[in-house]
Amino acid sequence: MLGLDKRILNFVVIICLTIITFWWTFFIFHMEFEIRFVIGVIAIRMLASLLIFKDFSLSWSKATQKTFIMKSIVYIVAFCIYMPFYYGELRFAFMASELAFYLFVINFSMYSYHYLINRSKVAKTKELVIYGAGKAGMKLEEEFRESKYKVKYFVDDDKILQKRSIDAIHILSQEKLKERLGDTKLDLLVIAMPSVSKKRIKQIYDEVGYYFKQIRILPALEDILAEKNFSKQLKNISVEDLLARHPQDLDKEKIENFIKGKVVLITGAGGSIGSEISRQCKKFKAKQLILLDHSEFNLYKITEELNGSEIIPVMQNVRNYDFIEKTFKKYKPQIVIHAAAYKHVPLVEDNVLEGISNNILGTKNCIDLSIKYKVEKFVLISTDKAVRPTNVMGTTKRICELYAQNANTEQNTEIVAVRFGNVLGSSGSVIPKFKSQIEAGGPITVTHPDITRYFMLIPEACELVLQAASIGKGGEIFILDMGEPVKIVDLAKKMCELSGQEDIKIEFCGLRPGEKLYEELLINDSDKKTDYDSIMVAKPTKYDIHKLNNDIQELLVCEDKIKKLKEIVPEFEHNK
Repeated sequence: MLGLDKRILNFVVIICLTIITFWWTFFIFHMEFEIRFVIGVIAIRMLASLLIFKDFSLSWSKATQKTFIMKSIVYIVAFCIYMPFYYGELRFAFMASELAFYLFVINFSMYSYHYLINRSKVAKTKELVIYGAGKAGMKLEEEFRESKYKVKYFVDDDKILQKRSIDAIHILSQEKLKERLGDTKLDLLVIAMPSVSKKRIKQIYDEVGYYFKQIRILPALEDILAEKNFSKQLKNISVEDLLARHPQDLDKEKIENFIKGKVVLITGAGGSIGSEISRQCKKFKAKQLILLDHSEFNLYKITEELNGSEIIPVMQNVRNYDFIEKTFKKYKPQIVIHAAAYKHVPLVEDNVLEGISNNILGTKNCIDLSIKYKVEKFVLISTDKAVRPTNVMGTTKRICELYAQNANTEQNTEIVAVRFGNVLGSSGSVIPKFKSQIEAGGPITVTHPDITRYFMLIPEACELVLQAASIGKGGEIFILDMGEPVKIVDLAKKMCELSGQEDIKIEFCGLRPGEKLYEELLINDSDKKTDYDSIMVAKPTKYDIHKLNNDIQELLVCEDKIKKLKEIVPEFEHNK
């Protein structure tokens, strides 16, 4: 009904304005007003509008420059249609004058209506820039009209768009924006490009982020809710957005061929890594997912999230050989992904026996049972802290790597390990800690001004883990390319900037027991490349499996566990 009313109103307005402009033009040219001629012109204009451009459905309150241009084109086309019929009867100058006058009147009417209807009743106290002059940017500009924000500029990378404007708002290049802002900082930058890559977001932040107090972005295209305003879906740009790497050689077809139709057992399935591995395995169409975790709450969360007949939750501890053997025997997994481990360096330093039994004995149990029950592939999730370890946690993971590389695999179970650095947002990681410290008003505590770490998004790391596992033949330690290491103090400063609280104090509290200044991923230059630039293979380390079994048994019962750890892993230099 509203649409019909709008069309009728447009009809009436066009009829009235045509009559007025014709009467005025007849008056100017001292000619007699001919109602027959006016009715003919009105009819042609109506048909042109209705049939060719369908512009009666346009809302004047939401009109843009495109709308005004469309209206003008409609009547120029109509002029071209009816001019030949009356050329001999009326002078061309008369017709051209009437058309020009009409276009002026109708566009003036539309502009005035548009301004009056959309004039914000909210005081404009803040200024923003919209990066992206496409459909999303135009929709956001419309939504911000009723907010306290005034859209000062659009910015777009398209050189053609940079010559235009939207509702009298200039579209600038990055260079022009920086030139116009000078030393001024505006309140908000909105990146209105839902299909843009995280890499491009980081580039925009690096190039123009300095000029804004806050930066917000639209979610990815597939996450945008069509029924909601775009402005309500904006999210603050996060440090995860800036550190994301998005490897270009991710082979999803290879991963799906590896996972699809298989029974997959995931230990530590409720943890940060294990839960994402579980999500990926479901996405890549595993036949059945056996989710094993000793935490009731974590297991409940991931089971509820994935929710399907193929999801089997198993609440067990990997240290209990007899219990988990029943799981292997019952479900007969074809792939085992072992993510269960204690990973927090200071906590393992304070709980050495627990760290050793959970990490080493738990891994040994899972590998031995995988061999016994003829699992096709066993995947060990390892860490960069296993390289020349300085803490108990890293040393336990290095022993796990040694066991994975040298285990007796006469039953043809392929055993591989995948080593990577810190993942963004995992439980116990530095980023959630910094966020809580910023929310509390500071200070942010950093252990050392020079400490660096490698970072990767959890989904990226887990996809590469599965990709590495798919190409493994057994005995390899795969190493994920983590990019460049990040200084933790720079990370803290960036998080303060993004939160708009750059004055938060940063305090240095000193390295904790077992902590390194710099983590390493590669042991030496003899590591081999794979078909994928994001994945390398470490040089194998031989260790007699019978001796290693005996060493592990001694480690579990001996008094001086640090000494025994150093015996098994000679490169272990304990930082107390």
